[in-house]
Amino acid sequence: MKVKLDGIEKHFRTVWMKGSTVCMIDQRLLPHRFKLLKCRNYLDTIEAIKNMTVRGAGAIGATAGYAMAQAALESANLRKPLKYLFMAADKIKASRPTAQNLFYAVDRVCNAINNEETLESAVKAAVLEANAIANDDAEACRKIGEFGNTLLGVKDSVLTHCNAGWLAFVDNGSALSPVYAAKAAGKQIIVYSDETRPRLQGANLTSWELLNEGIEHYVIPDNAAGAFMRDGRIGLVIVGADRIANNGDTANKIGTYEKAICARAAGIPFYVAAPTSTFDVNCRSGRDIPIEYRSEDEVHWIYGMTEKGKRGRVKVTPEGSKALNPAFDVTPAEYISGFITEKGIIFNENKGFDFEKLWK
Repeated sequence: MKVKLDGIEKHFRTVWMKGSTVCMIDQRLLPHRFKLLKCRNYLDTIEAIKNMTVRGAGAIGATAGYAMAQAALESANLRKPLKYLFMAADKIKASRPTAQNLFYAVDRVCNAINNEETLESAVKAAVLEANAIANDDAEACRKIGEFGNTLLGVKDSVLTHCNAGWLAFVDNGSALSPVYAAKAAGKQIIVYSDETRPRLQGANLTSWELLNEGIEHYVIPDNAAGAFMRDGRIGLVIVGADRIANNGDTANKIGTYEKAICARAAGIPFYVAAPTSTFDVNCRSGRDIPIEYRSEDEVHWIYGMTEKGKRGRVKVTPEGSKALNPAFDVTPAEYISGFITEKGIIFNENKGFDFEKLWK
């Protein structure tokens, strides 16, 4: 998507690879500062995934693929390259345990490596496959926008949670892609963006994206969404996903489950937008999805911009209080109206979801 810097619009992807360096937008600094980060080796790239310099399902997946390609490049001069690659794959997979796209990307690059007969050709294949994963992600999200746009009226209002825009993918996004497609089609869309505690991805990232695109939007407190639904201000809910189980149960940013319950009570459609790379066919239900718990500090402290224009943090809890910080929750399939994918929309027919067409 385009970012305006010093009055000039320039197209950026969330993450890309240049030579052996992985480049990405540092999302920790947004919306107040736009900066690019360069990761010189696969360990640096893993750290960027862990500390959420890069975050979001597709962006994590693409970054993991690039990390695996970096490991392949680094292994070319080692005595035991295969041992190095196995170790790298395990470390990358351990960086964010809930994100299915991460596992998908690592396995895809590893398969490309395994299909080659020489180390030289394997290294080249790893880089090519990592770039292919990123390109596929951007194209899948573009198609999600096309299909999702059909759900939006000429004038409509959408609630979204966390950030599932282009910053969460390589480009275009999932939950926001239909909104961008609707704007391009001349529709008037209002977006209500949950702030999304504790890391405030909705307040910081979704709002920044929508502001850049000139789309009317309002950042709302997480606990205001139910009231807005009840009052008829929201036409539908579209969220992203970090892992979708074989029965349709969906893991997404913590707080998504509550929004699904409110949408059901208000009679509002609740959609999940995600590429097929987010579906885990080996995961039977939401009970099998590992839920990442992050540091208590993300709950105790909030980062922001001071009046003097400096980035800082403030503590919002008393000294000695403990915190629990699950990064995700699971929304049961029964609460989901449909899945918006690059292969079309799969609706809930009251008998569960027929995902077979996704794999044809």
